Amino acid sequence: MRRRDFIALLGGSTVWPLAARAQQPAMPVVVFLRSGMLTDVPHYVTAFRQGLKEGGFVEGQNVAIEYRSDEAQPDRLPLLVADLLRRQVALIVCNTSSALAAKAATTTVPIVFVTGADPVRDGLVASLNRPGGNVTGISFFTLELAAKRLGLLRELRPGAARIAVLVDPKWRLTERFVSEVRAAASAIGQQIEVLYVGSDREIETAFTTLVKRGAGALLGGPGGFMLSQRERIAALAARHRIPAIYVLRDYVAAGGLMSYATDITDTYLQAGVYAGRILKGEKPGDLPVMLSTKFELVINLKTAKALGLELPDKLLALADEVIE
Repeated sequence: MRRRDFIALLGGSTVWPLAARAQQPAMPVVVFLRSGMLTDVPHYVTAFRQGLKEGGFVEGQNVAIEYRSDEAQPDRLPLLVADLLRRQVALIVCNTSSALAAKAATTTVPIVFVTGADPVRDGLVASLNRPGGNVTGISFFTLELAAKRLGLLRELRPGAARIAVLVDPKWRLTERFVSEVRAAASAIGQQIEVLYVGSDREIETAFTTLVKRGAGALLGGPGGFMLSQRERIAALAARHRIPAIYVLRDYVAAGGLMSYATDITDTYLQAGVYAGRILKGEKPGDLPVMLSTKFELVINLKTAKALGLELPDKLLALADEVIE
């Protein structure tokens, strides 16, 4: 989605107009804060708004929403958070990295996170049932699905001697993700080839490398940079005729073959619901961390045909959505 299209989605500005706020001083200001690019996640924004609406809060009527991101420059997060806190916002909704930055900066402003990691292990909350403090949110599974994704690839390509794994070395959970994939691969006797990419050029080189090393399939890893490059990655996989599975359905929508993941759009809807409850007076520390259990297998049939793949009936029967 182009920047101007995303700005239109936000109502003309990524920041709630100061004049409008001045006219409605009692209107609470909620911040949608994200590490990475806002232009990559307009569907998350829409879902979050819907969740707020279910709680009785409509943007521009009884709540103002500001949209902030570090534009894929993580060093900017502390400054962004500091600026928000100076203006006494009512609540901050974050993804993992921005939630950690916000928690480090305030013990009073409510924080609602959406994370694919373990929020207890990351120090966001004391426990899932009783988060305590000013933080709660929704946790979905990213790292723990490695075995399922490798199994789906082997269902598609049972003879693949080697599976490539494409990851961003700068993403904070990459090594944990790679560790999960290695353990899952070892358990089923599958050889893998881990390739680290942090730039456009490295992505091109990685595909040349994985072809030379005889990889018969690809597992695309998570992270903001990887998501921002989803169209490039899907196109390169198609060019080299490499069947791939991804950690988000966004890749499949961009032309990738298939994904197995939590329905993250739904988690942002739940974040909106929690935000509404907090705006009504509930304490974040009293709201248990939700664990998302809604998973979906999405397959792009057009891509499969372009790759010359005959998808097993069993795999198609498992699919929650088939894009044609």
